[in-house]
Amino acid sequence: MTETLFGGPTLPPAYPERAAWGTAPKLRAWQQEALDLYLKSSPRDFLAVATPGAGKTTFALRVASTLIDSGAVNRVTIVAPTDHLKRQWADAAAKVGIAIDPNFKNSDGQHGRGFIGVAVTYAQVASKPMLHRAKTEAARTLVILDEIHHGGEALSWGDGLREAFDPAVRRLSLTGTPFRSDTSPIPFVEYAEDRDGIRRSKADYTYGYGNALRDHVVRPVMFMAYSGQMRWRTSAGEEMAASLGEAAVTKDITSHAWRTALNPAGEWIPAVLAGADRRLSEVRRTVPDAGGLVIATDHEDARAYAGQLKRITGESPTVILSDDAKASSKIEEFSAGDKRWMVAVRMVSEGVDVPRLSVGVYATSTSTPLFFAQAVGRFVRARKRGETASVFLPSVPQLMALANSMEMERDHALDRPEKEDGDGLFNPEDSLMEEANREEKASDSLTKGKFEALDSQASFDRVLFDGGEFGTGGEVGSDDEMDFLGIPGLLDAEQVGMLLRQRQHEQLNRRNRKAPAAAAESAAPAVPDHRMLMDLRNELAKNVAAWSARTGTPHGVVHTKLRTVCGGPPVAQANAEQLKSRLRKLQDWFVGRK
Repeated sequence: MTETLFGGPTLPPAYPERAAWGTAPKLRAWQQEALDLYLKSSPRDFLAVATPGAGKTTFALRVASTLIDSGAVNRVTIVAPTDHLKRQWADAAAKVGIAIDPNFKNSDGQHGRGFIGVAVTYAQVASKPMLHRAKTEAARTLVILDEIHHGGEALSWGDGLREAFDPAVRRLSLTGTPFRSDTSPIPFVEYAEDRDGIRRSKADYTYGYGNALRDHVVRPVMFMAYSGQMRWRTSAGEEMAASLGEAAVTKDITSHAWRTALNPAGEWIPAVLAGADRRLSEVRRTVPDAGGLVIATDHEDARAYAGQLKRITGESPTVILSDDAKASSKIEEFSAGDKRWMVAVRMVSEGVDVPRLSVGVYATSTSTPLFFAQAVGRFVRARKRGETASVFLPSVPQLMALANSMEMERDHALDRPEKEDGDGLFNPEDSLMEEANREEKASDSLTKGKFEALDSQASFDRVLFDGGEFGTGGEVGSDDEMDFLGIPGLLDAEQVGMLLRQRQHEQLNRRNRKAPAAAAESAAPAVPDHRMLMDLRNELAKNVAAWSARTGTPHGVVHTKLRTVCGGPPVAQANAEQLKSRLRKLQDWFVGRK
């Protein structure tokens, strides 16, 4: 037993043969250890924390089978976040001989004949807690609470769960992401005060991503970050330009540059989708059925991304929309097939099991740690040793920090100040998972109305892996990009790290060899240096911002004045000399104002 939500001993895993979700006949080492602990203590409440893809369902169904066989329980209620997961649980339970009814509705009163229990959603329980309490009291009930952190999403939900399942003889709580963006207590979870006086949740058994990676239970994840130059117009008519992920800009500029990158009409998203598809082709050399998933912000973007993928691949991707009644069947069909790509509107982010997903594109502006962890969790489930995962994402500080902390151990803490947001884990304004998983047409349209995306260009930035950063950047389609897109699809974590270091060393040597030749040919017409251009654009943007702050002149007006005085095209098309000329003119203005 551990005192916090992550930690505990590392054991070598057992490798079950490939089996349906949640039905592996042979337990992994962590599952067996957790089962032994459960049976030894026979607790009424038990919280198991295991990283996405580690096999929580197999563990829970083995607990259920054991309790049913011993006569300790004679009814099972499974509570899941979504309707799709209800059916997924019922299918997995059926394969191990437990008949669960996922079609039960509150209006039914009783579940179907021949079933030992039901699978319901958290919302379903919260809407009729007394109905579920009566069912729980009528039998010796085991309640399995899948992704229990959802139980704290609203006061009514938490109260409903407590009301409905207080009479249960056993409650087994599961989660892969044991932290929340707020301080709402999670029902049936124990909290203990630490030395700082903060109450933190306690798990009975934990199995984190770091341990799972070392045991080869989950895949190593490489994050392929892409930057580039963005240009947009604000509602005030200002024309703005910034490099995606530039550290020395405001949160608003970062947000607008990020949204500009995700605009289907620009060049950034098609370039990143093409890179991701090249990566998928490389992975499919050794994993023939490997699939890819694009997580979009809304329906409009999802359809546009799907059209771009069709042009890139010649194959129509599977599109999963939140209002599509056939969404679950489409996910199941994609999971069982060998199509290359699926595009979803954020809803394929938690618990949904598509083990062949190996490549992802994080094309949404959602950046809560909870959503990010669950989204990345769709790609980490290992089917055999050596499979890797690759997630493509915008090079923005929020996502870079989350990608670099994949192995960070977190828990759910209460008593935090309402204004605390320094670690990115608590921000009352952040959308919770339920909000992030549905299309918010009104809020999206309001946000999009604040600016007009004008154009975007993509450039390869770097690879993030195991807390390290690799690569020297490069143009899309360059050898610098292909060095990393072409990494083999079957490597363990140590091999991935070794190969990434080797590729970076080769890039540095290649760049050093080119430097003397470039100096010798300085008199000849030079090929534009994209990194120098990016640096100059960033420097110009900073100086324009400073001049705007000093004079009160809008950014767009400053840029227009510089173009008039110095000549040349807009910033995004200007060459190095034109950018330097504008910087010199700005400096003259600053000197003249002293």
